Amino acid sequence: MKILVTGCAGFIGYHLCKKLVLNKKNYIYGIDNLNTYYDIGLKKSRLKILKKNSNNFKFKKIDLLDSNRLSSIFKINKFDIVVNLAAQAGVRYSIDNPRTYLENNVIGFFNLIEVSRFFKIKHFIYASTSSVYGLNDKFPLKENYNTDKPISFYAATKKNNETIAYSYSHIFKLKTTGLRFFTVYGPFGRPDMALFKFTNNILKGKKIELYNYGNMFRDFTYIDDVIEGINLVIKHKKRTNTPYEIYNIGSNKPKSLKTFLINIEKALKIKINYKLKPLQKGDVIKTHASISKLKGYKPSTSLSKGIINFVNWYKSYYKK
Repeated sequence: MKILVTGCAGFIGYHLCKKLVLNKKNYIYGIDNLNTYYDIGLKKSRLKILKKNSNNFKFKKIDLLDSNRLSSIFKINKFDIVVNLAAQAGVRYSIDNPRTYLENNVIGFFNLIEVSRFFKIKHFIYASTSSVYGLNDKFPLKENYNTDKPISFYAATKKNNETIAYSYSHIFKLKTTGLRFFTVYGPFGRPDMALFKFTNNILKGKKIELYNYGNMFRDFTYIDDVIEGINLVIKHKKRTNTPYEIYNIGSNKPKSLKTFLINIEKALKIKINYKLKPLQKGDVIKTHASISKLKGYKPSTSLSKGIINFVNWYKSYYKK
């Protein structure tokens, strides 16, 4: 099976490719624009591992905004499945830099789904986000809840992706599946996310900032569990008249930010100093995923184990 993974040098993209290449019947073609939103060295390290350990993985530096190059690789490779994990991430960054989200998350997404339709891809899978639920406060959050009021521009672009995908499924019968990821963490994680930032600052003796005075809850989801969810979707055969689906990919076990910090303290064996701050613009107080819709999806990694795995990776990686 030929699978195109966009954003293959990113956090989730890297782990997905690493999993998919284990099946020698798969041929994985990864693309990424290697932008400088965060440390490009981390992205190159991920790619180095993929290239070194995989005979059935190929990488090309391509931007989704380059529709001509996209068409060229589709024409040559005849992909069966597309997994779109390329996007400009980050809620707060979108407040000050909305144009990059418009270009990468909307125009780039359109270019990819349009070429997928033209070349008759069997299944178009794409990353959405728990942020689309906005200020919904009925938990756990279910896929059929209203998502018409995103409170960040990042969330608005992801909601836009879901709407475009529905129209392509309805008009062109393109099989599309959106995955609403909930606070993904683990080894090789993004430096702009809480676990990475907290670990980095703690080891440097800096104070941690706890927003909403620490009264936050997140559905922390370990990367291996996320990859298992994506794999289930890749294998999914169900089709309807409008072959469109949305699934939550979360742990269904929200934890408080204070519990999160206690586990980091234990893993690092360092007492944490923190500063309490008010809620940030664009942030939500709680996320909690309902995961009953995706049959067979059973996340199994505890928060304590996941944090230990991350801390061990962090110490090893930055020791080098």
